[in-house]
Formats: sequence, structure tokens, C-alpha cells
Amino acid sequence: MPSRRRLLAAAPLAAAALVLAACSTGPTGGAASTAAAGATADAAAFPVTIEHAYGSTTVTKAPTRIATVGWADADTLAALGIVPVGAPKITWGGNDAGSTDWFDEQVQEIGADASGMTRYDDSAGIPFDDIAATTPDLILGLSSGVTQEDYDKLSKIAPTVPWTDKAWGTPWQDQVAAIGKAVGKPTEAAALTASTEKTIADAVAAHPEIKGKTAAWAWFTPTDLSTIGLYTTSDLRPQMLREFGFADSPTVAELSAKDPSAFTANLSAEKASSLQADVVVFYAEQGAGADELRENALIGRIPALEDGHYVASADNEVALSMSLPSPLSVRTAVEDFLPKLASAVKGEPAA
Repeated sequence: MPSRRRLLAAAPLAAAALVLAACSTGPTGGAASTAAAGATADAAAFPVTIEHAYGSTTVTKAPTRIATVGWADADTLAALGIVPVGAPKITWGGNDAGSTDWFDEQVQEIGADASGMTRYDDSAGIPFDDIAATTPDLILGLSSGVTQEDYDKLSKIAPTVPWTDKAWGTPWQDQVAAIGKAVGKPTEAAALTASTEKTIADAVAAHPEIKGKTAAWAWFTPTDLSTIGLYTTSDLRPQMLREFGFADSPTVAELSAKDPSAFTANLSAEKASSLQADVVVFYAEQGAGADELRENALIGRIPALEDGHYVASADNEVALSMSLPSPLSVRTAVEDFLPKLASAVKGEPAA
């Protein structure tokens, strides 16, 4: 099994820890969600009810203090002109401030103030106490995998909208739609999705060599290379690969069908040669970089690895744009990650 930290890189996980020290970029609980001028919610949009994994949540009036649980939720809010009062610290692929460059740039672009926003550390689980300290009137977790127990606890703090489709696998378009509805901006959310999809489509059009190729996204544990970890077809990474024109690896599709609720699956290294994929993507880490994997007697038999059709991802920020796609991170995904995939299709390994 992958370590907790490793899976955090893959998809932030929820756990049961209740009390953690907050890591704040400013004072806690003193600031309201900041909306850019002209970006206020439509009062006529309330009350509104959002259906989700654990039933439904009704938001009776325009929220003014929004806290987030999923790592990409703050992105969507900022893209809609709102800065949350609290959001998880980005501890993998983030910048020195525990944020992302694309979020910070968006806050600046909309002329908002994030100085009072709390960045709580969720590396050991959802920091319920820190979230409560921000005194939110709405909690969003569309890009999370909160459990029923988590949801029950969060709902005692404020009305909560968790994931709607699959834990860690709600498509970014559905996240945008649900968040837009919850904050009274359904029309803006629809326009945001349309413009983001156009950004993807325009970029993909420049790489026709990708269309129809199969791809798998793998991860390896440096201390145990007896197993190949694979993200299932419901995970956000394969979702993004499909948006870029790839088809699912037949091997991954077969493993995914065995447990549709899972976002990872394992393949024995003994079966490495059976991993069908025109391109394989994996995180390059110390002890599990491209050279080490290709030299491994079992892992090195992955056909795409043998033939140089791979992306050994070494830039965590760029990889984050694929694992947690949002209307803001998509720009990095198409500008910095899509070209790597195109190179891999041509048999030119990328890092």
C-alpha cells in the first residue's frame, strides 16, 4: 500500500484526526470571504439545494464566509471571484506560502484580499477544529473524498456540500457546477466551464498525435517495487488524460471494473509486461526514477517504459495541475503537461 504522504500527493485523503495546529497566512476567523467587485451572488438564487453523495444540502442565503476541504475547491471559488476564509495548505506541489501560483495570481487578478485567509494543514486528516475556527457559513468539499462521518462532523459546523460523483473523482466540471450553485453563481459557473473547456480543446487541437492513444498513470513505491500502482479510470488523472484525447489503458480499465469505487488498483510487477498502454505516466522520485525503473528486472518490462513512451513527472506543481484539475490549474496542465504527453507519444521520454 502506498504511504499516506504518497497518496496525499495523489489525492488528498481524509482521516479521523480532529485537532491539528493550523498554518495560517493571516489571522484566523476575522475575515469574510472576499468577493471581487461585480462578482456578488445573485440573491434570487437562494434558497438553493445541492444534491450530493450524502443526500442534499440547502443554502438559505448567500454565504459570506466559505471554508473549503478539497484542495481544488478554493481554485473554483477564486475563479468565480470569491476568496474563502479557509482552505487546506497545499503541501504537495504548492508554493512556499502553502498555496499555488495559479490561485495567488487569480486573487491578484480579481483584486481580492487573501490576507485574512487561513491555510490549515490537512496532512493528518480534516482539521475540523481549524475549520470551525474560521466560523464559516458554508463548507465546500467537492474535490475531496470526505466520508459520511466527516460530513456529519462538518455539517455541525456549517452547511456542507461534499463530493457529488465519486470520492476524489468528481469531474471538475461537476465541481464547478455545484459550487456555482451553492454560492449563487450558476450562470457564471456555466460560463467558466465553457471557457475552460475551450482552453483545453484549443490546446488539444495542436496535438492530434495523441488522439486515440492509450495511457496509464502509475505510481511506484521505491522501497517495494513488487507492485505497480495504477490510478483507476475514475480518478481525476485518467479523466484529464481522456480530455486530452487519450483512451484508457485496457489493463487499467479491466482492473477498474473490479472495484468502481476505488481510485487506485495494483498490478503485480510479475505482470509488468502485460500493462497495455501507448504511454505511461509516473511520478519520478528518488529510488523510483526512470533509470531505476527501467533497470528493474520486472518493472523494466513495461512495454511503454522499454520503448521510451513515458513521462517521468518530476515537477510536482505541474503534476498537481493534472491530479487536481480546476479552472485555474488547467492553464498549467495544457501549457506544461500536455507537451510532455505529446513527446511521450512520439517515443521521446519527458520529465
